Amino acid sequence: MTAASETKPPDLVVAITGASGAIYATRLLQVLVSSGRRVHLTISPSGAEVLDHELGIRVDLKNVDPQRLLVSDSAICPVDDVPPGELVYHHFQDFRAGIASGSFPTGGMVVCPCSMGTLASIASGQSTNLIQRAADVHLKERRKLIVVPRETPLGSIQLENMKRLADAGAVILPAMPGFYHGPTAILDLVDFVVGRICDQLDVSHRLFKRWGEQ
Repeated sequence: MTAASETKPPDLVVAITGASGAIYATRLLQVLVSSGRRVHLTISPSGAEVLDHELGIRVDLKNVDPQRLLVSDSAICPVDDVPPGELVYHHFQDFRAGIASGSFPTGGMVVCPCSMGTLASIASGQSTNLIQRAADVHLKERRKLIVVPRETPLGSIQLENMKRLADAGAVILPAMPGFYHGPTAILDLVDFVVGRICDQLDVSHRLFKRWGEQ
């Protein structure tokens, strides 16, 4: 092992599923890659539909250009340049991907946004696709798993599934932006949630003014 590999931060995993809030996912990818991290990305079919519907980003799951997700044409989240990191795409049915195994080292996984169907599947231990399997791997390996639900209202079934995941060690991080940092645009609200995700992953950022900061 070289000195460079010893100091290189661990890879991260991001899964995009079919809940509303695709802007959280693309902004998260931009921030993680711009921080120099290697990010493994997988997208569910419903997640691809939401990317198209909400952001106008059409994704062919069999032929994805991951860099397309790092440059936004949205007036909400315009990004002209993302410093070098690496974004690696895996098809949601590709169980040969490294992230399907606990022997593949990672520094954490984020399901953002996390649909209630995906949340329920992970909570029940299903591994019928790469998203579920990678999440299951992070739980069994005692690694950081962050799920970002964007759903309201919540019923008892959804709350029970969240509790089950929390009991298993996952971080439940709802897309609930704060307002104490004085947001003036939608991107300010997006960045609050993305920043809180980064906090959980130990990725430094200056996306919002923290409580108590002058």
